[in-house]
Amino acid sequence: MSEAPHPDCIATRTRRDRSDPPIVAAGLLCAMGLLCLGWALWIPIKAQAAQVLLARAWAQTLAGSPTPPWPWADTQAVAELILPEQSFVVLAGGSGQALAFAPSHLNGTPLPGEPGLSVIAGHRDTHFAALGQLAPGQEVTVRRADGSRHRFRITEGRIVDSRTTQLSVRGDIPRLALSTCWPLDSPVPGGPLRLVIF
Repeated sequence: MSEAPHPDCIATRTRRDRSDPPIVAAGLLCAMGLLCLGWALWIPIKAQAAQVLLARAWAQTLAGSPTPPWPWADTQAVAELILPEQSFVVLAGGSGQALAFAPSHLNGTPLPGEPGLSVIAGHRDTHFAALGQLAPGQEVTVRRADGSRHRFRITEGRIVDSRTTQLSVRGDIPRLALSTCWPLDSPVPGGPLRLVIF
């Protein structure tokens, strides 16, 4: 003959059954929180690692051995942009992948220092966030892959609509335009307006 379970065992089992859903929910919430934290940390870690790889690729380019910053890159370092407060490696092409990691020299425009208007674009919320602080009279330097340095003095900043404005890249003298989306502090990405520093 079997004994009936002790009443404390029944109460404990019932309490444990009732507490399982909250424990599972808490575990899922913790796992989701850790996943979100990992994703948030991954982006700045990836950005810092990219800067190290870009600096190494630029050093190799200056040494005469142009190298993509990482094996699967569809671009390579072509210049160094030196602003009054910071400097950046400049990638070739202006593709989405290139712009995600560094300012980019746009295809179809001359290299900085060559006759005509050279255009370098960058994202307003990363590399070109401080573009709005540049003022006429300040100096911008571009060092190209051949080691030559080209100095430019800022003459003006202009807000243009990319749907209706085309910059003429032709000309006899070397000119430079730095371009980013406008307004600089907009929470919405994209848009047709551009801040162009000449």
